[in-house]
Order: sequence, then structure tokens, then C-alpha cells
Amino acid sequence: MHISMAQTVDDECDYLFKAVLVGDSGVGKSNLLSRFSGQDFRLDSKPTIGVEFTNRTVTIGDKLIKAQIWDTAGQERFRAITTSYYRGALGALLVYDITQRATFKNVERWLSELRQHTDPAMVVMLIGNKSDMEEQRAVGVEEGAGLAEKEDLLFIETSALKNMNVEDAFMHMISNIHEVISKRRLEARKKEAIIAASLASQFPASGRRLLIIDEVTATKRQNCCASW
Repeated sequence: MHISMAQTVDDECDYLFKAVLVGDSGVGKSNLLSRFSGQDFRLDSKPTIGVEFTNRTVTIGDKLIKAQIWDTAGQERFRAITTSYYRGALGALLVYDITQRATFKNVERWLSELRQHTDPAMVVMLIGNKSDMEEQRAVGVEEGAGLAEKEDLLFIETSALKNMNVEDAFMHMISNIHEVISKRRLEARKKEAIIAASLASQFPASGRRLLIIDEVTATKRQNCCASW
């Protein structure tokens, strides 16, 4: 499958968020990503070999965010390659096929792998795909929701074929990443204020003005995104 770069690297944005699509081969990861990037569903979609990615710029509140989504291969033989791409990911869409119970059973293995290679604060959206195939359902909605609650994950069922809930799944994940980052920035600023107050109390007569630069400000450049 060919995925084009939807945005160029010099687009103006406030943040660059990296996320990964994981799950067994054949659950529909590539077609979910195709839908999100504005492309058509492909019945002849072939399994991803290695890793592919696409970008899409979205607006959350007053922030312009470039979402970089990496579609990873589900086959075991590519595992060593794909896990290296987890690094730096702030979010993940963990996909199973509601008509194939084995893909749901493997969710915990995928989740364990994600947690081994990523930040503990990563936002994970559990997705039960192919919800249009209700007559062939092998995994109930309540089972998916129950696992998500147990593992503290977001949850939604989608249909890449019918383009149902696909946009919601990606946007909800991106919104939650933005919320996590916003909280981190607030905590960093509070810490800076405490440090500044402490230094001021230690050197009250120095007459020197202290400038504290947080890592967010330091990584933002004109016409560029702050990458997390």
C-alpha cells in the first residue's frame, strides 16, 4: 500500500505527535489509516511489509497538531523491525478484528510489547474493527470495553469498510495526547516557578534576573513543530 505524505515538514504547527498502529495481520490497520488520511478503502489491500506512515494536520482547541501515524506489520517475522519504531510514540491504536477471536486474545501480548518499548503515559486506543460484519461477530462489545477498562485504555468499535467511527478513533486519541502534554507543560511551569522562587530567596541581593526556559519552549522554532 502506498501512503503519501499529506503535509510537508515546513508546515506551521504547534506540535508533532507520533502514534503507532499495532495488532495482528489482517485486522484492517492499513485501511483504517487510509480512511483517516482521506484515501479510499481497498478490498485488495495487502499486508504491510515492515512499516509505513502518513501525516495529517488537525486542530485541537487552538493548537495545530501534526499527527504522524506509523502503520506496523502484524506478522511475527517483522517484529524486530517494527518495535524499533515504537520509540518516541505518544499514542497507539491497538486493533483487533471482532470476527476473529484470536486477534482479540493477542491484544494483551501487543499491549505488553507496547508498554515495554514506550512511555508509561502513552495513550492507547483499543479498536474493535470490522463492526459492519455483525453476523460474524466473535468478540462482544462488552468484552472489548471490559478489557479496555481493566487495562485503562480508550475503546471504540470501527468499520474501515463503512468508514464508521474511524475519524472519532484517531481524533479521540490525539485529543488525549494533547491533554497529557498540556498537563506536563503545566507541571513543568510550576516546577520552574518553585525553582525560580528558591533561587531568588538564596540570592536576594544579586540584582540579576533569572530566565528559565522549559523544554517545550526550547524545542519550538518558527515554522516548525514541537516534537514530543
